[in-house]
Amino acid sequence: MNTTSRKIGNSEGVIIPKEILDRLGLKAGDDVEIREDNGSISLVPEQADLAEQLEAARIGMEKHRVALRELAK
Repeated sequence: MNTTSRKIGNSEGVIIPKEILDRLGLKAGDDVEIREDNGSISLVPEQADLAEQLEAARIGMEKHRVALRELAK
């Protein structure tokens, strides 16, 4: 799949086709990591910060604590 770099304000950018965004689970505003290796570029969806993941786990465990207690028996 090909695309063209374009002028965006004072920078240049590349439009990523929707089908690729869908496959990667990305939407407008999501962060991606840009990796460059031997003249090629990779875009990798940035993983949520560990602190955010732990907080989400705490919220989920608190919300479902009764069910989790029953499952632990």
